[in-house]
Amino acid sequence: MTAEAPPAPALSYGRLIPVTVHFDDLDALGLLHNARYPLLVERAWTELWNANGVRFEGDWAAAGDACNAVRELRVTYEAPVTRPGTYAVHLWLDRLGTTGLTYGFRFCSEDGAVTYARGSRVLVRLDAETLRPAPWSGTFRDAARELLRPDA
Repeated sequence: MTAEAPPAPALSYGRLIPVTVHFDDLDALGLLHNARYPLLVERAWTELWNANGVRFEGDWAAAGDACNAVRELRVTYEAPVTRPGTYAVHLWLDRLGTTGLTYGFRFCSEDGAVTYARGSRVLVRLDAETLRPAPWSGTFRDAARELLRPDA
């Protein structure tokens, strides 16, 4: 008789997006390189937003809400990732403003039970012509509200 693994914790907010760590993502010590965490988080966000119709296809003027820039990035590393494989990124929004937003993330085990790193990032929506802050579209705001953390 084998014991069953405990069930993965249920997410009360946000989305859990699978990501893959490859052998060449590891550093000389066999640990996931610190610069790869933000890259994997970015790939998870890109997948999530692409599914909502927000994507960059080479034309900044047509990019709409995908025309944005990072204002701030914070990452805290909690436990080392020591092998390639499937992991996940738990994504959510902490704040949705008129022209900016703050999202939170956890780089975690595939089931979301173990946290390896956590952080936040501030994005600003830009006007493609002026590169000044511009408001998010109504469609984007509707999709983004579903990701807001309840106590945010």
